[in-house]
Amino acid sequence: MTITTGSVVLEKDGSNLIGISIGGGAPYCPCLYIVQIFDNTPAAKEGTLQSGDEITGVDNISVKGKTKSEVAKMIQAAQSSVTIRYNKLHAEPAQGKTLDLILKKVKHRLVENMSSSTADALGLSRAILCNDSLLKRLEDLKRCEGMYRGLVEHTRRLLRSYYDLSQTYKDFGNIFSTIGVRELQPRASEVFTKFGEIHRQMERYGVQMIKQLKPVLADLGTFLHKAIPDTRMTIGRYADAKFEYLSYCLKVKEMDDEEQSYHSLQEPSYRIETGNYEYRLVLRCRQDARARFAALRSDVQVKIELLDNKHVQDVVQQLQRLLSHLTTFYDQCHQLLDGQRFFPIEVDLSKGAFTYESVSGLLQSQDEEEPEEYNVAEEAKETSNMVNSSGESQPLISMD
Repeated sequence: MTITTGSVVLEKDGSNLIGISIGGGAPYCPCLYIVQIFDNTPAAKEGTLQSGDEITGVDNISVKGKTKSEVAKMIQAAQSSVTIRYNKLHAEPAQGKTLDLILKKVKHRLVENMSSSTADALGLSRAILCNDSLLKRLEDLKRCEGMYRGLVEHTRRLLRSYYDLSQTYKDFGNIFSTIGVRELQPRASEVFTKFGEIHRQMERYGVQMIKQLKPVLADLGTFLHKAIPDTRMTIGRYADAKFEYLSYCLKVKEMDDEEQSYHSLQEPSYRIETGNYEYRLVLRCRQDARARFAALRSDVQVKIELLDNKHVQDVVQQLQRLLSHLTTFYDQCHQLLDGQRFFPIEVDLSKGAFTYESVSGLLQSQDEEEPEEYNVAEEAKETSNMVNSSGESQPLISMD
């Protein structure tokens, strides 16, 4: 820690105040220091003075050996403005992050998720800021993320299904176009060709519709994979700053109680008698933590509001785009088929493209595949005829 001197002129507000609270002073502490700078006050707006800075003079009058009440009266006695001489405390915030502060931060994280009855039963105090509505928005954010994840997955499957349908249209069109080219009858050839071309055109409309719907999927993915994680990360940083600020507040309270116990016992405290630098360092760290906490809280509120607005508008807009392109696709397909009369198709099978030029090969193959039972029956019939010609009264085998 280092110390530099300086002075600042502060204009008083309508309440004859400059917006600081003072600690230390006679008879226990050799110096007087600033405990807190209040928001929206002359000292806060001017920005020079900070918590932990030592006050050495008021309007060119030294305050050494005075009590904090006497210094407060000196400031109030000034007219419209007051000159404060100070020794500014320069310290790194990391110097105030002791193991005790880290354990207090962990404690606040644990208490945050507990009910009041559970915390009381365990003997853990709950700070006022534990019931934070902004942190509770994380649950809403998780539900919103789950909904968008399902919406993106369903949209992706829908596009995949329409792509498969378009490929089916394409294959269907190619098959009927091939039949139309090979068909010898003009009327049937024309109908098959036209029917196939219509299905090819439906495939083109389907591919066009899928290309138009890809930006919808990309926008939903942007909201899911960028907007929501960014807001969650901001809420996480805000929670960390809040727990750190609460830890410093608890540390200040403990040091105040320790000081009061020494005063009540009228015992000297080495920390206080040597200038209370440790306490002033914690005060500075608490002020810095509070500034980060306030800034992040404002940032979280803005991002959550923007996310809510985008969520409502985005869902409606993307669903409208989805339905609009699907409607256009079905309207185009309906226009292609509307008024067309393809069936029934009159085809003379004797003049078709798929008739056999010779049937001798087919008949020969059928003869080769005659069942064995037929050959046995023929042999039995021949045997019967031979027996009848020899004068026997009954045939050996009779065929019904």
